[in-house]
Amino acid sequence: MHFSQSKKCFLIFSGLLLMVCLSAASCDAASDVVNNIKDTVIGEGLSVKENPEAPDRDNTPQILAEEATGTATFGGDGCTVDYSNASDGYILIAYEGTNPKVKVQIKAEGNDPYTYDLVRNAGFQAFPLSMGSGTYEVGVFTNVSGDQYAQAAKQTITAEIADEFSPFLHANQYSNFTGASACVSKAQAELSGVKTDLGATERIYKYVVDNIVYDYEEAATVQSGYIPDPDLTLSTGKGICFDYASLTTAMLRSQGIPCKLVVGYAGTAYHAWISVYSRETGKVMSIINFSQDQWNRMDPTFTASGDRADPNVVGDGTTYNPIYYY
Repeated sequence: MHFSQSKKCFLIFSGLLLMVCLSAASCDAASDVVNNIKDTVIGEGLSVKENPEAPDRDNTPQILAEEATGTATFGGDGCTVDYSNASDGYILIAYEGTNPKVKVQIKAEGNDPYTYDLVRNAGFQAFPLSMGSGTYEVGVFTNVSGDQYAQAAKQTITAEIADEFSPFLHANQYSNFTGASACVSKAQAELSGVKTDLGATERIYKYVVDNIVYDYEEAATVQSGYIPDPDLTLSTGKGICFDYASLTTAMLRSQGIPCKLVVGYAGTAYHAWISVYSRETGKVMSIINFSQDQWNRMDPTFTASGDRADPNVVGDGTTYNPIYYY
């Protein structure tokens, strides 16, 4: 990245900003990883042990609304950043200008920046403050030519996040849902008779891996800046790893279960998976050991592969390298 010396800052975005199994090469790499996973096979039945005499869990959707209240904002050149509810772990950004290519960059102090494509004239879009409480530099940039962008607005904000799980319970651009979303209704419908949050996690996870197939055509043709749509993935029954992760995240968050959408490397493949926080201990689908009061990795794409291989075992299990959390 390069900043010019002119009064108005220019930013050059190089490379592909978020390619999550988004090319034929990545798709082949992911397939190679799956094929090399150890032969640990999932049993057909569920494995979470629940007390049949316990009351059923309340499966009413828990939707945390994202609101642009206008009490703390900045902007310019057609964009508005509303950080009124930064204490809830998100900010909202809208662009009503004419430039077809707009990028958002959010950088927590001491961390690498997160870069997003902002959809024009789509109203306010939510972005997580993934690194928790602290100082964030938020910038919006509009395209000048090629990969060169001019600064439209930029400001440093401070977020004192009241609940550390808030960024991973709200909807955001990469896992977008509302109370009217089909994926929210489906999550509720799938949880009949479930007793615990861990049981709910298993039921939702099993639904996704049993009903969504990997879309190799999409993987070969998708472009940089791709934004997953959980309801579309649900209705078509197919998607790439980003779609698997986005749908599972939306369904879990709608049930009040903290879930991170994670992007990084699994082996040599650029990949997306999820990390779920559990207040309970148990084993999900016979293979995924959940530790109490910890974040636990789950990989719906690899689990949905034909041999149902153990998603915790890629090589020796240490080759997952998370980079971004959404």
